[in-house]
Amino acid sequence: MVNAEGVHKRFGRLEVLKGITLQVMPGEVMCLLGPSGSGKSTFLRCINHLEKINSGRLSVDGELVGYRQMGAKLHELREAEVARKRSEIGMVFQNFNLFPHMTAEQNVTCAPMRVKKLPRDDAAARSRELLDRVGLAGKVDTYPSQLSGGQQQRVAIARALAMDPKLMLFDEPTSALDPELVGEVLGVMQQLARDGMTMVVVTHEMGFAREVADSVVFMDAGVVVESGRPADVLNNPREERTRAFLSKVL
Repeated sequence: MVNAEGVHKRFGRLEVLKGITLQVMPGEVMCLLGPSGSGKSTFLRCINHLEKINSGRLSVDGELVGYRQMGAKLHELREAEVARKRSEIGMVFQNFNLFPHMTAEQNVTCAPMRVKKLPRDDAAARSRELLDRVGLAGKVDTYPSQLSGGQQQRVAIARALAMDPKLMLFDEPTSALDPELVGEVLGVMQQLARDGMTMVVVTHEMGFAREVADSVVFMDAGVVVESGRPADVLNNPREERTRAFLSKVL
């Protein structure tokens, strides 16, 4: 589903990604672990072309992200084409990013109606189904300011799912939540994993990585230091840098 080959990303003189190569299979849950500044979130944003890579190749479901190959050269797609491809990839951000002037239902129906031209009644029915799926059936007409952080994040997940994505990206989805609210969001993500959704998750929740992930990637300073099954990486890491990191967070 995701194939990254030697992905580099710079911001001016700062090289944030230094040749990331990894693959995510359909239905796989991959957790990206590592200290702040290691490039995890930047790589996640490159997957849906919110950040443009400087070199390497990155494809989702067999198609290059943001580019078209013509002969030996890559040509950047027009923004409308990029947006169409991006609509197939759901993304849940750290800080929810809900529209404050819209109810939970309106937040979920907005994109399907505008992007996919779904009729209002169909979009509303789908919205109510998804809000029920994330445990918010009684919050359909509630505004974000009236919801807890965990509830807002679950609305954000429902909003991403409303576009019927083939891939879901989560950028530290619980880091802005009070500790007692983390479980309700992770519970929704666990159910998505059981339903077979392909997911790439940047997280510091080691319990989630251990229990739900099919693979774990430890990144530091813009490179993949170590990757493998959660039991191997978390319980018996090969690299000293991985052991040092895990000693502080486990």
